[in-house]
Amino acid sequence: MKTESDSSSERKMTHVFERYLTVWVALCIVGGILLGRVAPGLARYLDGLSLEVDGAPVVSLPIAICLFFMMYPIMVKIDFASVIRAGRSGKPVWLTLFVNWAVKPFTMYAIALFFLGVLFRGLIGSEATDLVKMPFGLDLPLGAHHGAGTVVLADGVKMLQVPLWRSYLAGCILLGIAPCTAMVLVWGYLARGNDGLTLVMVAINSLTMLVLYGLLGGFLLGVGRLPVPWQALLLSIGIYVALPLVAGYLSRRWILQARGEAWFREKFLHLLTPVTIVALLTTLVLLFSFKGDVILGNPLTILWIAIPLFIQTMLIFWLGYGLARLWKLPYQDAAPAAMIGASNHFEVAIATATMLFGLSSGAALATVVGVLIEVPVMLWLVRICLRTRHRFPEAKVETEGTVP
Repeated sequence: MKTESDSSSERKMTHVFERYLTVWVALCIVGGILLGRVAPGLARYLDGLSLEVDGAPVVSLPIAICLFFMMYPIMVKIDFASVIRAGRSGKPVWLTLFVNWAVKPFTMYAIALFFLGVLFRGLIGSEATDLVKMPFGLDLPLGAHHGAGTVVLADGVKMLQVPLWRSYLAGCILLGIAPCTAMVLVWGYLARGNDGLTLVMVAINSLTMLVLYGLLGGFLLGVGRLPVPWQALLLSIGIYVALPLVAGYLSRRWILQARGEAWFREKFLHLLTPVTIVALLTTLVLLFSFKGDVILGNPLTILWIAIPLFIQTMLIFWLGYGLARLWKLPYQDAAPAAMIGASNHFEVAIATATMLFGLSSGAALATVVGVLIEVPVMLWLVRICLRTRHRFPEAKVETEGTVP
């Protein structure tokens, strides 16, 4: 029977990809942007391979494939009996629900409003405007006002002309109400957290998102009733989380029955060691080859948007991490509980921004900036967790199978 302390010793970043992960991330971001510039046709072709809902690209197939190989090695290592045990841990689950839904959306709104609507408004351009899609089901005459926007005609299509900073604010809001349900499994794993508990929290937040995403989005955006993108949410959660989860569960059972636990641990898992990191790096190359031209074309705008997103990430992480220590949670539970609040489900945020406001909108750009800062910042927070783990109590129960 393995205790968490036993398993964590096997989780040291000894592989070359893990030891220098920050360097590889930076190189992949640069490489992705260069690929988009050198071979724009290839980038556009790959970006066009997607599943669409209501004419908007929701799931990028190349990204989905990379995310599968990123998540599968983690899923297959989980003994799902540990998921049931982890689900009985009330405090971590309540903590992540409180931070993600009672705090995070509102602090994101307040921080983004202050920086984009007040502090950086002059730098963005007080009179600068953006064209966004008309809300679903709304048909107003030209010149009519809706919220902060005015109905105008652009290329023969009715659009809303809104202040540019408000469009950026909308993208930040969509990031703030989308807690991570995929990449957090990678961050929790690298931080040597309780993978079974992380999976439980991912499942609970995914279900909660189906109910609260549209309600909170409609309230905070302040542009009337925001339709819940049910199809987009279900599709993205199913592909990004459920598919590797089912594949990991079924293949683990089959391998253990067919080859035994010794072969599974000593042979099969050894082959999977670099897969998650390689898939993560490939995902970054693809993402930034798709959006690199946008980033290069708006370098200062990227900075103005990145600052409130960075502050929000740090605030939510330290709030969750601090409450976990105050509630005396063991480190293995505290780390993923803080990580799931700090990170965002940027895939859903990008898809929703594109669907609601348009691919070229400021809202869509803001969600892309979320991708730009997410990986480097979360890797930094992983290292902070590892260096401060001694400040938390040890787990009182053994977590057999959490990480073989």
